[in-house]
Amino acid sequence: MFKKFTTSDKLLFASALMSLVFSEILYFQGNKVEGTFIGLWVPSILAFGIYLKLISNSKE
Repeated sequence: MFKKFTTSDKLLFASALMSLVFSEILYFQGNKVEGTFIGLWVPSILAFGIYLKLISNSKE
């Protein structure tokens, strides 16, 4: 399954995962506003990855 992922796919997934973990750490440490703000980055990062995948598939 992971053989289909390119390097950019892996980097975008890792950045979304790190953003999620960092936002949960901030949220549970009491910085609820900052944790929520960074948590909102996760869908944006994943959507950007989908966009890049669609662009690369349309060129082929």
